[in-house]
Amino acid sequence: MSKTALIVGASGIVGRNLATELAAQPNEWKIFGLARKPVSIDGVEPVAADLTSTDSLRSALDRIRPTHVFLSTWMRQPTEAENIRVNSALVRNLLDAIRPHASVEHVALVTGLKHYLGPFEAYGKGTLPATPFREEQGRLNVENFYYAQEDEVFAAADRDGFGWSVHRPHTIIGWAHGNAMNMGVTLAVYASIGRATGRPFVFPGSAVQWNSLTDMTDARLLGRHLIWASTTPAARNQDFNIVNGDVFRWSWMWQRLAQWFNIEPAPFPDKVSPLEIQLADAAPVWEQIATRHDLIEPKLNSLVSPWHTDADLGRPIEVVTDMSKSRRLGFLDYVPTDDSFFALFRHLRNQRVIP
Repeated sequence: MSKTALIVGASGIVGRNLATELAAQPNEWKIFGLARKPVSIDGVEPVAADLTSTDSLRSALDRIRPTHVFLSTWMRQPTEAENIRVNSALVRNLLDAIRPHASVEHVALVTGLKHYLGPFEAYGKGTLPATPFREEQGRLNVENFYYAQEDEVFAAADRDGFGWSVHRPHTIIGWAHGNAMNMGVTLAVYASIGRATGRPFVFPGSAVQWNSLTDMTDARLLGRHLIWASTTPAARNQDFNIVNGDVFRWSWMWQRLAQWFNIEPAPFPDKVSPLEIQLADAAPVWEQIATRHDLIEPKLNSLVSPWHTDADLGRPIEVVTDMSKSRRLGFLDYVPTDDSFFALFRHLRNQRVIP
């Protein structure tokens, strides 16, 4: 095998799907998946390590000589200052730990559209770049842990001579148990509760999101994009947006999701009805549904992320992402977003996550 991949955050949505894409090329890649609590993934050798501990990382990575490193993890903190301190250290600790081997050819970092929208504390506020977002629009004049993580990668690349790429997905559609930012699974559970109880399937977001154009990112597509950028010379030392390639309005998509679950979508509400309120009393309801259908996770808060879904669907601005840079350099993959949702829902049903 000519290439060795180290996936940092292998238990998350991005890491799991990237591992699957890499494992589909078995004669090209040896794959290591690093996480605090590794999960079993076919074709991936698990590595248990704590990114906040330099001793843990050195011990875990001493025998591994990665040629390609994929960074797809972060730790949410109560303030952006803490986000910057903690999440820049995760990247720095990892790159320092693998530096002695001098084996790294490329480091790919996954961030997101908060590069253009601002961090949680200033999300969607102030002067924002015009849509569709393009890579040349650069950074906002605010503190942002995405920028801090990028700077750690850039500094290590200058020091150690490897190439890099930065990948900015929109909301990611995919599966990982316990993931804190998981709109697809959240909406699947919400729809399943509605189907079982007759609760109305009410769009939880703003009128702007209901009526405006938007886009999303399939986790499988993101995995292919990471591999492409890491192995394509023209993509070296570049930052990229990565979305499915289609645009839609939630006024259309909401009907498509309801149709898949064989429920009626509620009319657009007179006022915003966030999922944190709609699902506030739903934990015992979900436990009953899980017991009745022998589902793998009866705890609602281990599956859904209402805060994240509410933040995305409640935005007061249009969010559309330009993919021209990747297209010009040869990445032409495309996934219709409704197909992304439906593929996820089928997987969740097959895995007994939803009934």
